[in-house]
Amino acid sequence: MPKEIFQDLPLEEVLGDRFGRYSKYIIQERALPDARDGLKPVQRRILYAMYAEGNTHEKGFRKSAKTVGNVIGNYHPHGDTSVYDAMVRLSQEWKVRKLLVEMHGNNGSIDGDPAAAMRYTEARLSSISGELLKDIEKRTVDFIPNFDDTTEEPTVLPARFPNLLVNGSTGISAGYATEIPPHQLGEVIDAVMMRMDKPNCTVEELMTVLKGPDFPTGGIIQGIDGIVKAYKTGKGKVVVRGKAEIEEIRGGRKQIVITEIPFEVNKANLVKKIDEFRLDRKVEGIAEVRDETDRTGLRIVIELKKDIDAQGILNYLYKASDLQVSYNFNMVAIHNRRPVLMGLPQLLDAYITHQKEVVTKRSEYDLAKAKARQHIVDGLIKALSILDEVIAAIRASKDKRDAKQNLMNKFQFTEPQAEAIVSLQLYRLTNTDITALQQEAEDLAQLIEQLTAILASERKLAGVIKKELREIKKKYNDERRTVIEDEIEDIKVNPEVMIPSEDVIVTVTKDGYIKRTSLRSYSASGGRDLAMKETDYLMYKSEVNTTDVLLVYTNKGNYLYLPVHEIPDIRWKDLGQHLASLVPLDKEETAVSVFAIKDFHQPQYVLFITKNGMVKRTELSQYKVQRYSRALVAIKLKADDEVVDVHLTDGRGRVFIATHFGYGLLFAEEEANIVGPRAAGVKGINLKEGDRVVKGEVWKEGAPQDLLLVTQRGAAKKMNMSEFELASRATRGVIMLRELKKNPHRVIGVMLVDPSDEIVLETEKGAAEVFDFSGLKKSDRYSNGSFVLDEKESGQVQAIWKYVDSQE
Repeated sequence: MPKEIFQDLPLEEVLGDRFGRYSKYIIQERALPDARDGLKPVQRRILYAMYAEGNTHEKGFRKSAKTVGNVIGNYHPHGDTSVYDAMVRLSQEWKVRKLLVEMHGNNGSIDGDPAAAMRYTEARLSSISGELLKDIEKRTVDFIPNFDDTTEEPTVLPARFPNLLVNGSTGISAGYATEIPPHQLGEVIDAVMMRMDKPNCTVEELMTVLKGPDFPTGGIIQGIDGIVKAYKTGKGKVVVRGKAEIEEIRGGRKQIVITEIPFEVNKANLVKKIDEFRLDRKVEGIAEVRDETDRTGLRIVIELKKDIDAQGILNYLYKASDLQVSYNFNMVAIHNRRPVLMGLPQLLDAYITHQKEVVTKRSEYDLAKAKARQHIVDGLIKALSILDEVIAAIRASKDKRDAKQNLMNKFQFTEPQAEAIVSLQLYRLTNTDITALQQEAEDLAQLIEQLTAILASERKLAGVIKKELREIKKKYNDERRTVIEDEIEDIKVNPEVMIPSEDVIVTVTKDGYIKRTSLRSYSASGGRDLAMKETDYLMYKSEVNTTDVLLVYTNKGNYLYLPVHEIPDIRWKDLGQHLASLVPLDKEETAVSVFAIKDFHQPQYVLFITKNGMVKRTELSQYKVQRYSRALVAIKLKADDEVVDVHLTDGRGRVFIATHFGYGLLFAEEEANIVGPRAAGVKGINLKEGDRVVKGEVWKEGAPQDLLLVTQRGAAKKMNMSEFELASRATRGVIMLRELKKNPHRVIGVMLVDPSDEIVLETEKGAAEVFDFSGLKKSDRYSNGSFVLDEKESGQVQAIWKYVDSQE
């Protein structure tokens, strides 16, 4: 047993070396196509194995398993599935632009179904594959020994047409990936010829003939800039969308019919995804989704409900499904044995250089063959002209070898000529044969002259390549399938399409719990038994539409922009979700006011009143946003300030501000200039030292509401708004309470009330009592009102609010 040898090597060195070798193998010998013939090694081996076995276009089909066995046994020592899968892909007309393998039997589908097992399917090379392999036996390409040195395989195919651009390629290797789209054969050939005529032509010039990719599945490419960039640099991005039409059907309804889908998109998954939009009600208005694809072609039908914006739904499908995808060019190919990111001119040049080599080698091979034959024909003509002497010499010889020797000695024939003469059959000695030989000699002389000229002149060589390319184009050209549009269309999705229009109840509690409830759930509960914490109360409840937006303004000067359809749908009897779980909020941040907005462009204003007496007015339209993942700034506040009130106004009201020390100020709303959302506003009231604003109201002149005022000692009083004269903003205001030396009353809250309003007073001991103040007599500004609570028994009043009954 040989002695084990241990090598002391750093792990990273060993790993680096091993992975480096593996990467080189993956890059060069597996995942990337060759720039010359556009094939990966496994594809080349499949085509060559079929060619070598005579499994070609003009013969019958043969079991796929036989080919796979050949490929594995002779050229490609890997798994049979990888070989069969590669072979199947070459036969799928939705994957390759020009089929290289023809297959009988189930070779998979655009829905992603796998092909039948290789023992069931049969295959042969396609006619155009023959062009990739043509002249391979004329030593046009290099051969190397196969993996077990029993036979040889080509390193590249002669490739009579630019297969890399025609069929494209996709692959992932170590550190490199490639994504080259398929193109239309005739256009690619025209580009090759243009490049040969004008070797330094620009991408723009090439694009006059080669418009852009041409996918086997058709579709529409948008974005010529992306194509230009890709052709110049090798990388670029375009948008590929399916082809869809809107059709009218019975009963004035419409349907969207998709007849082409983007390249490499799985149709079954696309149909399933569109049907999920219908099921999950991501988009309103889809009645049914059907896949009506049959032998005549692809057809997906999306039937719509009545009076639905079909274009809007189609736009949504483009945006949200694979009916529109982006295609990223990444044109990496193996060039001179290494991976290179290549633009269109480089790819064409690599192919042209290869063709020049192929045609040169072929011409050299044909020339050598013609010269050898010419030599023999010359010998035969000479022999026939001295036939009797030749026969005599042969008859006088002992055997074939002797006869050859005698001919060479007597008549100066060379060895090959002597071999041809002694192998001659008797019938060839007729008179007709001499003329045939003379004709052959002439033809050979002409051929030799032609081939010598090709090898001597670069121009003639190019002429041969172009002539052969024209023949290929004539034989295999077809129509372009993909439409190319200059610009990428900016898809605007109308939100009405996506949001089912439905009336719902939205509630917000003082502690910040929010929910929307369907009218069904609300009615079923009779509007009773709303789940709330004991100390919490409803600050907002309204019937709104799912297409509306809820604006929630907070005490910290922020606002939340909540489209109603995104508010969690929760049963009436359940608590709801906290605002902070929808949008991040500060610990101390609470909701102050809530508004449901149908139209942001109506002439309305948002009016803020802060604790430190600032007032600010901003147009409602300024609060409409597109993105709303966080709380947004509604007003700029100083450090210790906070918002006490927010109102939605028409701009012509009167602003009333009440302070803790009992001052009240009424001024016209117009006095607060209109400013932007990030501004701080202007001074609304001039506060005494230690005083603060407790409430702000907006009153329309002539409105029948009274002002209710409640103090911390549990006293309440009602006043007519006529008690207050219109003053200017930024003044002190007038006193609303009689000043007491001992235990003075301080204002806890004021509000404009209708006779039917019920008011809740909350005390420091946590008791909350509902009061109906409709019978309360009106007082003037100088009284302290009537006690409605016993301060000693219940504790001081801390807050007042309007009772929003959960059942209106």
